[in-house]
Amino acid sequence: MNPNNTETNPPSAAEAAPAAAPLTDATHDPALRSWVASANVPGADFPIQNLPLGRFRPPADEGPGHADGADTLRVGVAIGDQVLDLKLAAQQCPWPEEIYPLLAPLAAGDLAAFMALGRPAWRALRAALSAALAEGSDQGPFLELCLRPRAGLRMAMPCTVRDYTDFYVGIHHATNIGRLLRPDNPLLPNYKWVPIGYHGRASSVGLGGPVRRPHGQQRPNPEAPPVYGPCQRLDYEMELALWVGVGNELGRPVPIEKAEEHLFGVSLLNDWSARDLQAWEYQPLGPFLAKSFATSVSPWVVSFEALAPFRRPLLRPGGDPAPLPYLHSAANHSHGSFSMTLEVWLQTAAMRSAGQGPVRLSQANAAEAAYWTPAQLLAHHTSNGCNLATGDLFGTGTLSGPGPGQGGSLMELSQGGREALQLPVGEQRRYLHDGDTVILRAFCEAPGAVRIGLGQLSGTVLPA
Repeated sequence: MNPNNTETNPPSAAEAAPAAAPLTDATHDPALRSWVASANVPGADFPIQNLPLGRFRPPADEGPGHADGADTLRVGVAIGDQVLDLKLAAQQCPWPEEIYPLLAPLAAGDLAAFMALGRPAWRALRAALSAALAEGSDQGPFLELCLRPRAGLRMAMPCTVRDYTDFYVGIHHATNIGRLLRPDNPLLPNYKWVPIGYHGRASSVGLGGPVRRPHGQQRPNPEAPPVYGPCQRLDYEMELALWVGVGNELGRPVPIEKAEEHLFGVSLLNDWSARDLQAWEYQPLGPFLAKSFATSVSPWVVSFEALAPFRRPLLRPGGDPAPLPYLHSAANHSHGSFSMTLEVWLQTAAMRSAGQGPVRLSQANAAEAAYWTPAQLLAHHTSNGCNLATGDLFGTGTLSGPGPGQGGSLMELSQGGREALQLPVGEQRRYLHDGDTVILRAFCEAPGAVRIGLGQLSGTVLPA
């Protein structure tokens, strides 16, 4: 939160003490280097301290001559500009006996089955991969033959999205949007008490790429009937995706102390939004067609283990209510948030034609933006007995910072379309035009830790 803010109802010294088990281990050592040279380049998104997992298809030219064909899904580990193919790694490299059962679902291309194994398995495989990819590893000569250039791979969804919930944790975004809609009462009274969310459409969640401008009902003239046609106020939202690894039984809430044991990792998420459709349809039940036409996620899932060096306390402005007991734990209070820089970039069709790269529209930090932590979202979601399952997806909601140039959507940056953003090549934007490419990026930095990134998520608007 804002550095001028203070903690609300701080716990006792004993309660605020860090958990007995350290958050970091040998896999986070900043001196650790990989025999994959590109992983050691300063500023790389995927150094050996990261090791995100994703699914891919081999290059198309591998089809006929290979037993499983080029359309068979593989699971890989991003390391520098390479990907370690875990099917090949399981077949061609010796591993400790206890690691083979952990590699088995990944070698079969089933990331979800590995996610369902739980945090002890996730940690054990991370440690094994870190040791195998480190400089001087005896496994290096075997694994060199299992690398694939990341640039040549056809990425796939990390797993099938079983269900999708979009939250609203960005307090600055909620306040900014509220000021546009309700100048006298921007933040509704429930916001600081309960994590707000809505049930989204899982079937339209996909990887980045082309996004078709949607049609829908709008009412541009409040004195006239609504009209049906292409969206005129298309927007993006900078969010994070939280992947559920381990589910819970129906009727069995997950306590806040156990909530993170169910969360596997984090990706980027763009919650594409048709603002004119949304303004007409959202009362009284919330978003519907304005959101369900497309939600994009990035292909690499960064584990919560990789984020350990970037953990931060949950801070709130002085005078704000303390979370209700089911949303509070000492561990969540002391390190439930994490510091992550979030950026949105835009490249228009005219910029591409002129050979001009994208321009950055905004930059914010997740620790300042988010009022609720991932653990609080999962604890609240299950508090009524709702059952989650492996592959369920949470969107955090738009993560905007408190200052100018930190809005995570065009609606905020343009003040609801009233103030145009000035772009290169003499262009302006209030909302997205056909041909615009939106690029989301995120990375973590901290003293004494190696920078890691989430990669990027890119999507281009197609005509209706």
